[in-house]
Amino acid sequence: MNNGDWNRLVKQLGRGDCTPLLGAGACFGRLPNARQLSRHFADLYDYPFADRDNLARVTQYAASVGEQDPVDLKHEICTYLKQYVAKPGTAPDPHEILAEFPISTFLTTNYDNFMLQALNRAQDGQKSPRASTSTWWDGNADEPRILDPTPDEPLVYHLHGSWEDPPSLVLTEDDYLNYLVNMVDWQASQSRRPLPTCVLGAMTASPLLFVGYSLQDWNFRVLFHGLIRAIPPNMKRRHVSVQLMPDLDGTVPDAQAKAQHYMERYLDGWNISIFIGTTEDFFRELLDRM
Repeated sequence: MNNGDWNRLVKQLGRGDCTPLLGAGACFGRLPNARQLSRHFADLYDYPFADRDNLARVTQYAASVGEQDPVDLKHEICTYLKQYVAKPGTAPDPHEILAEFPISTFLTTNYDNFMLQALNRAQDGQKSPRASTSTWWDGNADEPRILDPTPDEPLVYHLHGSWEDPPSLVLTEDDYLNYLVNMVDWQASQSRRPLPTCVLGAMTASPLLFVGYSLQDWNFRVLFHGLIRAIPPNMKRRHVSVQLMPDLDGTVPDAQAKAQHYMERYLDGWNISIFIGTTEDFFRELLDRM
C-alpha cells in the first residue's frame, strides 16, 4: 500500500463507504488459528494421515470415523472455541476499531461473535447491531430478506456459519463442496440469489477491506472469484487486503521478495491494494495515519 491507498482508505472508513470482510487473522491471539485447531482435533480423534494441518480433512475424518455425526462434531468445535482462553495482549483489536466507523455491513467467514460484541459496545452502546447467517446448505431455499442495515443498526453477516448455530458451520470437506456447488447453482438460477440483496450490495457497490486472509486461503479466493469478479468494470472499486505472508521455502533464494512480487502482481489484477503483514501491524499503522 502506498500513501494514496492509505489516504483513500481513511476517507472511505470515515464516511462508512467500505465493507470489512473478516478472516481468521482478525482473531489472532483470541482464538486458535486453523492449523492449531486442526492439530487439536487430529490428536483428539487419532487422525492417521500426514496432513494434520488441514482442518477440513481432519474434521471430515472426525465426522466420518469419530463422531459419525457432522452436526455433533460442529457442536464440539463451537464449545471448544467458546471456552478457549486467549493469551493476554496489548494489540489493537480490529473488531473494536472497525466498530467505531459508520459502516452498515460487516461480513465474516469466522464463526465467532466478536464483531457483534464490539458493535454493541461502540459509541457507548448507541448502536443496535444485528447478526444473520447464510443458509448455504439448502440449495433450494431463498435467502431470507434482511432489512437494509444502517450505521446505527449495522448487520454482521456470517458467510460460513456462526458458533451460535453450530449446524450452520462450513467446516468439513463435504461442507465446502456443498457450499461451492450451491453457490454455483444459485448464481445460475434466474429466481434466486446466493446471498441477501443487501449483502450482495455491500460486496459489490462498496470497496472491500479484507482483514486476516492469505492468498492461499480458499475462503478468500472462492469469495472473490465467485462474487466480486462478476462486477461490471465501470462499477469496480479499489479494494484493500491485509495479507498474511504464506509459509516460504527457505532454500529458495530471495523467497520473500519473490513471494511479495507475485502477491502484488496477482492481486493488482483483481484491483486490490495489499498490506503484507499481520492485522496488528495494519491497524497500528491505520490508527497512526488517522
